[in-house]
Amino acid sequence: MSNKPAGRTATAAPCRVTVCRGCCCGDAAKIPGVDHTGQIPRLRAALDGAAPVRASECLDVCDQANVVVVQPSAAGRAAGGRPVWLGLVNDDEALADIAAWIRAGGPGLAEPPGVLDLYAFTVSRRVREALEN
Repeated sequence: MSNKPAGRTATAAPCRVTVCRGCCCGDAAKIPGVDHTGQIPRLRAALDGAAPVRASECLDVCDQANVVVVQPSAAGRAAGGRPVWLGLVNDDEALADIAAWIRAGGPGLAEPPGVLDLYAFTVSRRVREALEN
């Protein structure tokens, strides 16, 4: 028996977005001048239903706060897409670029706007596997 919700197929599974809100991400003391409280609602609005956005406990990459992880859709993963970790996401322009990329298909299906290369970073296998579980 499948644990998938009725009516959803693997190919219909959208990208998923995880926004770190642990010990450092979302902390005005660490990153002043950023509307941390409004960041997730603004990202959800910019995505306009294209992908779910969830907040996570600390993702253990505090030196990159604020961290956003974009996981590929089922089709994106089938095309070779892998989760993309973005750090220092502390302005609305970055959120807009992330949302535009996801609406275009996200990892595996669409090239990210070039500026997102400046935000992308690689995490350890331990940290990466913790998010995927």
